[in-house]
Amino acid sequence: MTSKSGGMDDFPKGLCGWSWKENKLFELALAVVDENHPERWEIVAAMVGGEKSAGEVQEQYVFLLEDLNLIESGKLDHELGVGEAHPCVLVNSIESLCLSDRDSSM
Repeated sequence: MTSKSGGMDDFPKGLCGWSWKENKLFELALAVVDENHPERWEIVAAMVGGEKSAGEVQEQYVFLLEDLNLIESGKLDHELGVGEAHPCVLVNSIESLCLSDRDSSM
């Protein structure tokens, strides 16, 4: 993070190659573009900033759906018990950081 602005755009692209800003634009585009529109993915790609192809935004959508299904199925144990030892992998936390709108004001 070399920028002096300190904003969320200063974070490098995460493991999936999508920046925080691109993810937020992607979420907005999915909310406003009709899922039955014949050019949905082209429109979403343009709304994300034009650097992603229609195929890339569709792949991101499928990935997020699979992730959501995994979470909702209960197969993902996301609760950590107090005092339990959990195996972990050390990663560059800047690159793997995901924040919500609420967190972006930090």
